[in-house]
Amino acid sequence: MSKHVVVGAGQVGAHVALRLAEQGHEVVLVSRSGSGPDHPGVRRERADASDGAAVAALARDADTLYNCVNPAYHRWLTDWPPVAAGLLGAAQTTGAGYVILGNLYVYGPPSGPMGEDHAIAPSSAKAAVRARLWEEALAAHEAGRVRVTELRPSDYFGPGCRDQSHLGDRFVPPLLAGRPTRLAGDPDQPHSWSYVPDVAAALVAAGTGDDAWGRAWHIPTGPAVTYRAMAERLCEIAGAPTPRVGSIPGWLVELGGLASPMMRELRHVRYQFDRPFVLDSARSEAALGLTPTPLDDALAATIAWWRDRL
Repeated sequence: MSKHVVVGAGQVGAHVALRLAEQGHEVVLVSRSGSGPDHPGVRRERADASDGAAVAALARDADTLYNCVNPAYHRWLTDWPPVAAGLLGAAQTTGAGYVILGNLYVYGPPSGPMGEDHAIAPSSAKAAVRARLWEEALAAHEAGRVRVTELRPSDYFGPGCRDQSHLGDRFVPPLLAGRPTRLAGDPDQPHSWSYVPDVAAALVAAGTGDDAWGRAWHIPTGPAVTYRAMAERLCEIAGAPTPRVGSIPGWLVELGGLASPMMRELRHVRYQFDRPFVLDSARSEAALGLTPTPLDDALAATIAWWRDRL
């Protein structure tokens, strides 16, 4: 077994660390707080991801370094550049493979299903930061200084997904309690949702294999489902009341943004819910040897996780 260093102990990094530990690898989970799952195979360490020297010291002799950092969206312009530089520098210093958790923002508003060859065309300054992170890492790979790959999911759902997920705090608890839920967009547009354990499985497959380096991949993700249909199926599985699903109008999002930085940022990504937003992961499923978890199984696990906490 080999050594793997996961930076970021949030909704994805914790899953990645546990999956690697369960496979018998040596795992170091790094975050500013030193938080993370309590598992005998996971060593938790404190470090700032932008401190390349500190991360490099923790990643000495590591096979793979995973970037699962997730700054608050309204802080991307200030937080991402130093984090990206620090982690890329640590990977180059140590020789560890560098696996980046990306997203679909780099593509901008789509005109059809998004495959791995979809053109990068960010439509906001924050999306451009993420695109630049990948382009700089890929340039280092092509120059022979590091091995890199990026895995891009759509919106997360599943155990551990909370306030930063459209299907988290504002979705599951209200539905289980028979209360309404509302989306900042059209709840009847087809949308791809990536199940967090599938996100972790793809990152681990890329980081422990030999074939993913040098390009970006999509997280194996099931067929697109509308927000309303997700609510209806979750309630059917949970035995909860028929859901009441609505939409938050754009003017109300703008008004809420006066007080909430996160609400203010929704205007940059509202396009994802005003039209079909569909991820095509067929190529990555074949390359990584993975298939998405069936939706009913994923929703059942999500419901069980929440019921343990409500």
